[in-house]
Amino acid sequence: MASSPSDSGGETDPSPSNPNPSSPTSTFPPHLTELRETPNANLQPISPPDTVTDLPPGKQAIGCKWVYKVKRKADGSIERYKARLVAKGYTQIEGLDFDETFAPVAKLVSVRVLLTVALYKNWELFQLEVNNAFLHGDLEEEVYMKLPSGLTSAGSKKVCHLQKSLYGLRQASRNWFAKLFVALKSYGFNQSSVDYSLFVYNKAGVILVLLVYVDDLILTGNDLTHCEKFKNYLDDCFSIKDLGKLRYFLGIEVARQPDCLFLCQRKYSLDILQETGMLGARPASFPMEQHLRLNSELGEDLQDPSRYRCLVGRLIYLTITRLELSYPVHILSQFMQRSKQTHWDAVLRVLRYLKQSPGNGILLRRSSSLSITAYYDSDWAACPMTRRSLTGPLGRRIANAFGLALAEQHLTARFNKPDREIVDHYSHENEGGAKRLPSKPSFETADFTADWIVERALGHVLS
Repeated sequence: MASSPSDSGGETDPSPSNPNPSSPTSTFPPHLTELRETPNANLQPISPPDTVTDLPPGKQAIGCKWVYKVKRKADGSIERYKARLVAKGYTQIEGLDFDETFAPVAKLVSVRVLLTVALYKNWELFQLEVNNAFLHGDLEEEVYMKLPSGLTSAGSKKVCHLQKSLYGLRQASRNWFAKLFVALKSYGFNQSSVDYSLFVYNKAGVILVLLVYVDDLILTGNDLTHCEKFKNYLDDCFSIKDLGKLRYFLGIEVARQPDCLFLCQRKYSLDILQETGMLGARPASFPMEQHLRLNSELGEDLQDPSRYRCLVGRLIYLTITRLELSYPVHILSQFMQRSKQTHWDAVLRVLRYLKQSPGNGILLRRSSSLSITAYYDSDWAACPMTRRSLTGPLGRRIANAFGLALAEQHLTARFNKPDREIVDHYSHENEGGAKRLPSKPSFETADFTADWIVERALGHVLS
């Protein structure tokens, strides 16, 4: 039994005249009045009759509501309108209505590594989306939900006994991932020990690699026929949407040429500039003043620090494709709790730099080698408050940057020791040397690709 419409899976395209098919008196949000009637707008009852029951003694029923959303394409145009019935999971009681909630998602550095290796191998990259993914999860707990308005009369005590997972439930994402995991294992995929959202199929010379980010999937491999076969398998299991070749994933625009692949977040950058009113600002040639030392003691406190936190958080996501912003964003993120006017001015400087080049990104080039190179450097006594050094490792595979991290050292160094190291030509299959790498982003990439890359190379450390 599904805890949502049997045909639409809890998601529909309602019309302005009857925005909520289960409630003819509902008022549709004014910013979605352009919506028109679609064939999917006629919802079936939320639950079959055998799941509508009286609330047992000692049990509580959680609420629910309709959530409306506009889904847009990479160019900003509207793809479709969505209406989804969502449970009010914040009213669930731990230990009674839910237990475990964690579900893994793909590491974004894994996305870059996967794209780099697919480019090197000349494999096609496909994007898939699972329709109403959370509704496929099996619900183990006994959960009751109030019926949406329009499905029950005033004063009725009937509730819905949920048999399947529903959007908004605390355990929904975990249940969905468990369901997907079983389906992939049944097909023959193995889960990576480095990134639990990476699955590899390697049998009889056929290699398929699947990267999972909730309901968004990236598929690549060396056999196009088998890729299509696997797509059909997933569609039979869950109902998927084949979006074709990878072009837009998690706000990242992907443009591919035969010998290179370009990643950028242009739309995301322009959205930030528009929301902050910085589209007309004077561009800056670099994101932060040289030798700028910010601290949490000097300057006036911001009247609304939440705005600062929100903006820095968005800039953190932008560093997926703008690695040159990693250092200034790292510095700015240290002052989330005590934000000063000087910190806000520094954020605006980053936005002015962003205004100069909103379409910049990462260019991944095809190469003839699969070696890993790791660079490591530190800025001695960079923190003016603790006098600790700032460590910055960078990992590269096939001459393409895939991992960058910044961290303040735990100890205070009394002198500036020459500490720039290069780890060159480190093999993805040299297990013992992985621990010698100067940074975690350079990773366990050795293990990350060990199951689906054939070549071997012996690595060594250059001091």
